[in-house]
Amino acid sequence: MDVIFNRRSIRRYKKQAVEPDKVEKLLRAAMQAPSAVNQQPWEFIVVQNKGGLERLAGISAYSKMVAEAPLAIVLLGNEDRMRLQHHWEQDMAAAAQNILLEAAYLGLGGVWLGVAPMKDRMDLISELYGLKSKLRPFCVIPIGYPEEGQEHKYVDRFDSNRVHYEVY
Repeated sequence: MDVIFNRRSIRRYKKQAVEPDKVEKLLRAAMQAPSAVNQQPWEFIVVQNKGGLERLAGISAYSKMVAEAPLAIVLLGNEDRMRLQHHWEQDMAAAAQNILLEAAYLGLGGVWLGVAPMKDRMDLISELYGLKSKLRPFCVIPIGYPEEGQEHKYVDRFDSNRVHYEVY
């Protein structure tokens, strides 16, 4: 469980490709996420070419690091699988967290870049990839080997003042 406590958002990456077997492990981890009524609404776009990464870097003022990452995964929710329409974002969040935890476990780093529910960001990704309207962009996760000084390390965030038993 150390990976849970040590994982940090990593925004700078070495210029080293992520091996195909590790990419598959990241995607397998995502697909092991819990999902409301087991709907598993996820779809993924794996982006590794420089041009694609540079285009994704323009989705917001906070996504510039994508251009320097060797890899990014775009998480999409597929409406055809959404039996519970109001839970798709929870399902996708669990998949995103699994990717980030697996990345840390594999010696990689990543950062969660929010897309949904911001319509402008969702529309931009839909346009970039020519997505059908049934595919809802959820987030982008750039991934790579952490640059020096970007390592995963424990930071104690526990605050007992935020814990309430039985009543608030």
